[in-house]
Amino acid sequence: MTVLFVADLHLCAQRPDLIRAFIDFLEDTARGCEALYLLGDIFEAWIGDDYIDTELQPVLDALSKLSQDSALYFQQGNRDFLAGTGFTSAIGAQLLDEQVLVQLPSQQALIMHGDQLCTDDIEYQKFRTMVRSSQWQQQFLSKSIDERLQIAEYLRTQSKQQGQIKSAQITDVNLQSVQQAMNKAGVTLLIHGHTHRPATHKVKLDYSTGSRIVLGDWDRSLWYLRCDPLGCNLIEQKINPD
Repeated sequence: MTVLFVADLHLCAQRPDLIRAFIDFLEDTARGCEALYLLGDIFEAWIGDDYIDTELQPVLDALSKLSQDSALYFQQGNRDFLAGTGFTSAIGAQLLDEQVLVQLPSQQALIMHGDQLCTDDIEYQKFRTMVRSSQWQQQFLSKSIDERLQIAEYLRTQSKQQGQIKSAQITDVNLQSVQQAMNKAGVTLLIHGHTHRPATHKVKLDYSTGSRIVLGDWDRSLWYLRCDPLGCNLIEQKINPD
């Protein structure tokens, strides 16, 4: 019984190496797993389920093939929060809420993308609330595909510029927010992505000590979390750039 987690692949036409690496991962590493959880930012941008970049179609095909034998779950990230039931239906996945409790082979865990834990970044949290609102999404999705692509490019540029300005502390998770989420859920394991800082951290909880596992982003290496009856291991593998 093996359960896998990935996040922050940021797949796009400009990174064919990442597309190939993920398809290889789905066809090799993930083959035969009980479940694969996609914890957001699988794509660099997603402007709605009515549009798919032709370069990304092989990814959807590979995910759909995997879902024939393995359970597939998807949580929206801050880059692909508009990926909805149209996307998950196309790949045979289940769309999850922002925070979900899952039963792993060795224990129960709370899973999320992780951006909601970065509460020190007040400006980002305001932006997150805005773009997650049904009103904003309806207005955005009513625009033409060309308009949406332009807006998505602008938002990506703004995000990168802000990320260069803001301190590492502000863009990381807030410890109190982590503790509150874990205490409320009654778990000793939290799994998330978003921060691009892969590691396992100890977390002091109300009545015990827990662990927070941060998934890594895919760039020169791919990262995934493998959970089996013996526990969970965070794994890094180099990506062939050719």
